[in-house]
Amino acid sequence: MSEDSEPAAEPAPSAVRASQRVRSVIGKLRRRIRAAAGTGDFTLTQASTVGRLLDSTGGLTTSDLAAAEGMRHQSMATTIAALAAEGLVERQRDPEDGRRLLIALTPEGRRRAEEGRRARGEWLAAELQRKCTEEERQTVIAAMAVLERLVQD
Repeated sequence: MSEDSEPAAEPAPSAVRASQRVRSVIGKLRRRIRAAAGTGDFTLTQASTVGRLLDSTGGLTTSDLAAAEGMRHQSMATTIAALAAEGLVERQRDPEDGRRLLIALTPEGRRRAEEGRRARGEWLAAELQRKCTEEERQTVIAAMAVLERLVQD
């Protein structure tokens, strides 16, 4: 902290309550969405890694994946090894730097990742349709815009 900056103020009680509710609801929602996708055979780290690879073009290094997941390189290497053993990912030489290995989804890995993503989206849309009014769905959309600001760099 520089000399010119003021100490951080204590969070307002509403900020503390909002934090607790958001974490609780997101945790429960994540578990329900994961169960709906039928990816119970994936650990959370494996599911997240497969999702990141699905969104990448050309693959990512183990270091890239570890940094994105906030974990040690060795732990990510273990995750990748388990996915490779199931035939879901493969290692490829980087065409721009042959010394680097890129991790990419196999066709089966891509199929399973897309299938899981589709099932999660369908389940959540159906639940929002079944349990929420149009006004509540619009409130969810607005709340997501607020939460999005928290994760933007």
